[in-house]
Amino acid sequence: MSGHKRNSIRFLALLMVVSLLLAGCRNMKEMPEEAAANEQETIEGNGQEGQLPDNQNVEQEGEQDEQALSGQEIDEILQGWSACSLDPVPAAMEDNFRTYYEVFVYSFYDGNGDGVGDLQGLIQKLDYINDGDPETSSDLGCNGIWLMPVMPSPSYHKYDVTDYYAIDPEYGTMEDFETLITECDKRGIKVIIDLVINHSSSEHPWFKEACSYLAALGDEEPSLEECPYVDFYNFSKEQLDGYSQVPGSDVWYYEARFYYGMPDFNLYNEQLREEIADIVDFWFAKGVGGFRLDAVKEYVSNDHPASTQILTWFTQMVKEKKPDAYLVAEAWTDISAYSGYYDSGIDSMFNFGFADSEGIIANVVKGNKQASEYSRSLEEIQDLFGAHNPGYIDAPFYTNHDMGRGAGYYAGEYSPAQTKMAGALNLLMTGSAFVYYGEELGMKGSGKDENKRAPMYFYDDPEAEGMCAGPVDMGTVTMKYGSLEQQQKDPYSVYYYYREAIRLRNAFPEIVKGKVENLENYADETLAAFLKTYEDEKLYIFCNISPEERTINLAELPEDALQLQCGLYVDENRASIDADTLSVPGYGIVILK
Repeated sequence: MSGHKRNSIRFLALLMVVSLLLAGCRNMKEMPEEAAANEQETIEGNGQEGQLPDNQNVEQEGEQDEQALSGQEIDEILQGWSACSLDPVPAAMEDNFRTYYEVFVYSFYDGNGDGVGDLQGLIQKLDYINDGDPETSSDLGCNGIWLMPVMPSPSYHKYDVTDYYAIDPEYGTMEDFETLITECDKRGIKVIIDLVINHSSSEHPWFKEACSYLAALGDEEPSLEECPYVDFYNFSKEQLDGYSQVPGSDVWYYEARFYYGMPDFNLYNEQLREEIADIVDFWFAKGVGGFRLDAVKEYVSNDHPASTQILTWFTQMVKEKKPDAYLVAEAWTDISAYSGYYDSGIDSMFNFGFADSEGIIANVVKGNKQASEYSRSLEEIQDLFGAHNPGYIDAPFYTNHDMGRGAGYYAGEYSPAQTKMAGALNLLMTGSAFVYYGEELGMKGSGKDENKRAPMYFYDDPEAEGMCAGPVDMGTVTMKYGSLEQQQKDPYSVYYYYREAIRLRNAFPEIVKGKVENLENYADETLAAFLKTYEDEKLYIFCNISPEERTINLAELPEDALQLQCGLYVDENRASIDADTLSVPGYGIVILK
């Protein structure tokens, strides 16, 4: 067969296969310049836009689309998407390489009508995350859930725990949690929970007993036999940096690096370590698959080796109990610093270098850095992390509960496409990728933390059944894109783009587990190009991070690299192949195998 005929066949195959139609507004020029400027102000300012009297602080920016496609039209467009999903979820992914969905229960879905999200509400919406049927495509396809803290706490965010063996009553009961785990198990979802052991709440009985004892003791030295909890925390007669005064005492102070309501633990104390081991046993018995560890670099503040040593103890203790447990830790610092925590043997460290408004992904998508920076960095981090732990699993994420949401990073006519592209760049990374709830809808929220944790935008009507009121001090958060209810009527929405990006990730173990090689001869200012190899299978991935079509000469690639083509597109434009030339539309992604 001649090369011309062979490539003609490939071109026809491409048209049939790469109909992963995804992404935002079909007319990317809808947003006026004034709105774009206002959006930029929101992400750069303090985000405190005011609060509505009834605290229903989610508004929709701009006009609603009155020309939404009918259900039949959407079905016709979506029919071609399954062509790229070879095997629904390969067995190779049924381990600690997963796609996690981060859930803030408080703002996700309200199961009892009190305005606060709860576990029963999450159970009701599990089919949105993953319905357990690999043959369907109506769910997001995430096979892991990270629950932000669910233990009792005096705060809305619950990072100050008062009881490590219970469920916060706002969220429900332990029976609700057990039901959640059972339902997740049915769907193949691994659940990890936030475990906050850098500090407790100042309302925790351990701390309250220690403070009462010290206040009564005065200037005398404490006895651990009389009150062992004194050594669970870091007390001092000097007001050191990061220390607060013990209530009722003018002699004693305690370490509380975040704020006075979060006293820091002394993680060298053996009795406390035994308590933490018991806590781990308790939650393993409840069925959790692992833990997300908060603030590990503060285990011993300003002492990386000491914090790493403590993390080593914790990792070894957990793995002895449950070898297949998954551990991922937060160390919000630069990449050279958090890579060192892999010395502990922990599975994953969150990859902050690619995240947030100034991370590699956002800077590349905004054009502040060349697209080749993305693919080159993917290759470089393998050696960096692997030098500390050959068995590491990267934990890429784009945003989380502490960061302004991604839709606010971009302004102007291309911002819908950029929002989609950024999500895909996160999901194309090797390891266990994390998606913050609502990012798949292009939700917004910046400034104070409450704004970043706004109610999941299921419906337009904030009074609709299941909609949450959001944190009490949340300001008005103006959404740029429609609710899930709206976006499900538009096959080019942010929602459908994310859904198909996750499905593409699930279809190819090479994406999830592959070793990356930057294709230097292709990667340039607006093109990220890289090869992913897993078990001798290879994927060639080309990401056009620009609004203009890119033409790529494929003559250097092996001839069998064109056997299968899949793509992610932000609008109706598609890739095409003519002989050895691949044309990729603006903000398009093409995968060759």
